[in-house]
Amino acid sequence: MPPALPIVARMELVVSLLVIGAILLILETVLPGAIAGVLGVCCLVAGVVIGFVLWLRFFPESRLGRKFVSDDSVGDIRAERPELLHQTGEAFTQLRPSGTALINGRRVDVVTEGGLIERGTPIKVVAIEGMRVVVRPLPGESK
Repeated sequence: MPPALPIVARMELVVSLLVIGAILLILETVLPGAIAGVLGVCCLVAGVVIGFVLWLRFFPESRLGRKFVSDDSVGDIRAERPELLHQTGEAFTQLRPSGTALINGRRVDVVTEGGLIERGTPIKVVAIEGMRVVVRPLPGESK
């Protein structure tokens, strides 16, 4: 298997195809038949397609490309929060069925198991489902 062409040779191929395609399209205006025009369009299309493939393959690893492509993640989505399971708190807003609760002194977006829970009602976290924190009112302590 022949070794891969260096990037410079590949770019020379792209530029050559584009220049040859443009020349053939210009020659189409003076030459009879449509052969020069068809070949010119094929060269232009091939040059654009190869250039696009090279761009997608080599740009992200280039020095300029690394300035535009971020490998870092920003923030923490805190999708799983197992430390909240079985904790108690208080409904900070009316939960119908979603709202905000104060759990361990922090505001947490929560969802009830179904019904409405009034503001100020003591609640307990009964499940963590990805981003959802599911709560229910503590038995016998509704406001």
